[in-house]
Order: sequence, then C-alpha cells, then structure tokens
Amino acid sequence: MIKTEIVKVDPENIDYKIIKRAAHIINEGGVVVFPTETVYGIGADTLNEQAVDKIFKAKGRPQDNPLIVHIADFDELYNLAAEVPDNAKKLAEKYWPGPLTMILYKKDILSDKITAGLETAAIRFPANKIALALIKESKKPIAAPSANTSGKPSPTEAAHVAEDLMGKVDMIIDGGRTDIGLESTVVDMTSEIPMILRPGGVTREDVISVLGSCEYDPAIIKSDDKTVPKSPGQKYRHYSPKAKVLLYKGNIENIAGKINEEYEKFSAEGYKIGIMSTVQTEKKYTGKSTIVCGDRTNPLTISANLFKDLREFDHLGVDIILAEAVEEKGLGKAIMNRLGKASSRTIIV
Repeated sequence: MIKTEIVKVDPENIDYKIIKRAAHIINEGGVVVFPTETVYGIGADTLNEQAVDKIFKAKGRPQDNPLIVHIADFDELYNLAAEVPDNAKKLAEKYWPGPLTMILYKKDILSDKITAGLETAAIRFPANKIALALIKESKKPIAAPSANTSGKPSPTEAAHVAEDLMGKVDMIIDGGRTDIGLESTVVDMTSEIPMILRPGGVTREDVISVLGSCEYDPAIIKSDDKTVPKSPGQKYRHYSPKAKVLLYKGNIENIAGKINEEYEKFSAEGYKIGIMSTVQTEKKYTGKSTIVCGDRTNPLTISANLFKDLREFDHLGVDIILAEAVEEKGLGKAIMNRLGKASSRTIIV
C-alpha cells in the first residue's frame, strides 16, 4: 500500500512548489494523478518502463491496451513520432493544445509497453494548465490513461480518483472538476483518410473542417475480443458503474414512456431503479429516482456530467440505470459511444 498524498492546486494560480514535488515523483519513477480538460489522468514517465508498469498495476489495466503520451510542446512530437504528416500538423495547429489525440508511427524511443506492441503511438498535447505545468517541469513526456480502476467510469473529480486509486498512487493533484468530462478524441493519422478511433470533444465535423475528410473506425460501432486496439477504449467494456445500464433509443416521447413503464416493472420485481434524464424530460419522471444529466440543446452539459452521474447512481445503491439516448451528432456521438460501452443492452423504442 502506497501512502497517497492529495494536494489542491488552483489552475488559475498554480503553486509551483507542488508542481515541482509532483515532477520529482515522476522523475523518480513514481505515479501522479493530474487533471486535464477531459478527465483525470494517472501519469508516469513515458520512458521508464518500470514506472509505466505501475500505471497498469494501479488501474488493473490489460497490457494490450495502449497508453496516451502527453506532451507540452509541439516540437516534442518529433522526438516521439517517426513521421509527422502535413495533415497532423494542420490538425495540431487548430486543436492543440486541446482534447485531441493523434495516432502516428512511433520512434523506437517508445517501448512496446506504451504502444501495446504496435508500430504506432497515441500522442496528445492537453490544454489544462496544471497538466502542462507538470509535463514541462518533468521535462519529459508523461504517459497517462484515465485515473480510474479499469472498466469503471472515468474520473472527472479528484474524489472519483480517491475512490479508485487511494493507496495505489503517490500523489493526486486536485485541480477541480474537468471541463469536457469525456476522454479525448483519438484520430488515426496513419490511414489514407483520417479515422476517428474514439470520439470526443473534437468532433468528426471539426476534423473535416480542417482536413476535408474524416471517418469513424468500425470498431466504434462494434468490437470484440479479436479487435486489436490502436486506441484506448476500443476493445474492452468501459465506463461501467456497478449498476446495470439499459440504454433507450428512439423518439424522446416514446423513450420517456418506455422508461416509465420499465421503471414500474423493475421496481415491482424488487430492484432499485434510477433514471438518467435530461432537462427536457425530467418532469416526465415525477416521483421517480432521477438524475438530470444535462441539456439536450447543449451536449457539453451532458458530457461534463455523464461519468459523475454514473458514479452517483452507485452511491445511491441503484441496481438498474435507465438511460436516455441523445442525438448522435457532434459531441453527441462521443456521449453515445460512452453510454453504449457502459450499457449491457440497448432498447429501440
């Protein structure tokens, strides 16, 4: 059991004494959890295999699930990537720093532990000020997947990290709630047409606006044990609370009616039920155990709350979560990707 230190850092008034201590931990082969604009990450020295092993151990993460390498300077990309195509430069110019990870052919400096034996690596330049300060002070790229127990909802607050990783990491930097609440968009830049392997805050429409073309990888829709993941989140069931999640798709009036029907049915069978609703539908579930995830007209409000609310249902001791689908366009595609992976069944109504 590791003694975990939790420290608060204001992103608008960063205490660099704390950042120096955190960087020292990274440079000594330790593990530090830090906030990004997407979710909290569990970080270690990318170039230290023993340190990277600690990430996998703390999370209980499968070794064939590649890690994302975080940098704080675009020029660092040339030390890690075997080639940086013009398309990657254009996308970086528009969306770095930000919630965008690019898949590029790697240099040998990156070990198979980072890339899961692939010839490619996932690299990101985050926008969060605390993350950038830590990477810069460490003077090396930091490997960092989401700071949760593998398979559980990703953490958007330091309290979520403490639930999962207390005693398993050296330091947790509490920088407040994350902004986007979903992991970064992962775009494969090694394919002829840029391919989104994991949707996120940078949408397909955003990529097309810069590069003219972009597609979704088929593994986003369906993956199985034979899938060779080029990106985190492609192969395994993710983002799952303890409760069983049922996802309802269709016309919103029909969804609400079906959820009310199923609520009564499952409750009569003795299950404790929770409903994940939106601002537009909360009144349709009057008197029922409901958490309002956000506003359908502003998908960012839903993405920012999604993982937090899944965890909250667990705190309430819910057995089954009845969740509404959202429109699969823009950020809604990323929300539905996470809900789809968290759910055990999708019901079309």
